[in-house]
Amino acid sequence: MDIHLLGTAGYHPNETRHTACMMIPEAGVILDAGTGFFRVRDWIQTPELHVFLSHAHLDHCVGLSFYIDVLHEKKVERVFVYGAADKLEAVKTQLFSDQLFPLPPNFEWVTVDPTQGQGGLDLPLDGRITWCPLKHPGTSLGYRLEWKDSNLAYITDTTASASADYIAFIQGTDLLIHECNFADGNEAMAEKTGHSCLTPVAEVCAAADVDRCVIVHFNPMGNPEEELDLASVKPIYQSLIIGQDHMRLTF
Repeated sequence: MDIHLLGTAGYHPNETRHTACMMIPEAGVILDAGTGFFRVRDWIQTPELHVFLSHAHLDHCVGLSFYIDVLHEKKVERVFVYGAADKLEAVKTQLFSDQLFPLPPNFEWVTVDPTQGQGGLDLPLDGRITWCPLKHPGTSLGYRLEWKDSNLAYITDTTASASADYIAFIQGTDLLIHECNFADGNEAMAEKTGHSCLTPVAEVCAAADVDRCVIVHFNPMGNPEEELDLASVKPIYQSLIIGQDHMRLTF
């Protein structure tokens, strides 16, 4: 099974990256709907789409308003959008306010309880998704997706640490997609904004014993290839790569 990184920047897009959006085309599953959501159109393979929002900050949901072009002439019968109740209400009443957007979407909104993530929901192709709350201003959700022979976890918009509450949730995953908005040395700003620096992300990966980790949600004003020193965290965790828009990963 493959996941496509359609947007790997945080806050706003830049010349090389759009904001948060990941897609598993064969299952019709999408994680977040930032500006990278417009690229979903190229990968639609299923009659239903299942969009799981981590939270409602604009860099994770504004792409829902691109749906007219994304779905144009595509054989998509239903679009489900999942998220915490307050986040979905904000998207419905604010992003799709008639003062901001002229045509309300025909989405099916599905509320998930942040405190009841262990129950989870079924996914296409006999999969299962569970979730956990993350520390972030306004709160966020992390997701774990499992199929018979593969699994992955998606952790974005949170402050990583070696003792993070979500480590047990992601334990032993085949592929972890984790935010890394800042290089080391920006710990105060990371804590203030609810984001992560490189070394704590590596510590999370080691503590959770994940097979591989791709980092995403980069500061759009910087260049992660130049600013993030992966060699410096090799003694902590080795299987760490920098995500790129259009990257395709098998898990």
